[in-house]
Amino acid sequence: MLIDISDIVFGEQTEMTKAVPIGLTAFVSKLGEFPITRKTPLELQITHLEDQRFRICGHADLSVSIPCSRCLTGVPTEIHPVIDRTFQVRGSLVIEEDGSAGEGAGMWDGAGPDEEPPGVAEASEPGESPDYLDGWKLDSDRLIYGEILMEWPMKVLCRADCRGICSVCGADLNQGECGCQRTAPDPRMAAIQDIFNKFKEV
Repeated sequence: MLIDISDIVFGEQTEMTKAVPIGLTAFVSKLGEFPITRKTPLELQITHLEDQRFRICGHADLSVSIPCSRCLTGVPTEIHPVIDRTFQVRGSLVIEEDGSAGEGAGMWDGAGPDEEPPGVAEASEPGESPDYLDGWKLDSDRLIYGEILMEWPMKVLCRADCRGICSVCGADLNQGECGCQRTAPDPRMAAIQDIFNKFKEV
């Protein structure tokens, strides 16, 4: 969703508060596509500051189905993006003051329900506006996408003692043993194993 923030940027309005629906139905990245199963609106507060500066704050709650790192079962995973960014207007550019515009910016490759993925963009270079700001319009879906990316968990488990899947047949070992021989024999023991097998045949 595009939000016109020009009145805030130029001080004609000191503050804007909006509850913005999140258009994303899935988080799409190079890792795959992960359904968003629950989401609250993005609560945004945009405030005009002095010296051609403004601040964007916001938060949302989402649940994303992420495969377990061991058994690949989908795990509902809570993600709580919190936004607090301050910007400086320099001519036609909007620069993030802490210099972190490249973190999560320029990484969009997701899509809302009514649009096609625009592809992976290049990360914002120093001196460029973040990709979620198009002139004086804020793309809330691009903004929340970058925040989800930064909050993405390194590892997800369906349970602490998940046994994973069989490396031979792919069976879920949480459901029981599959009977496969998964221990690879030590090649250094091959000669002894041959002697042992011959002994059993006698």
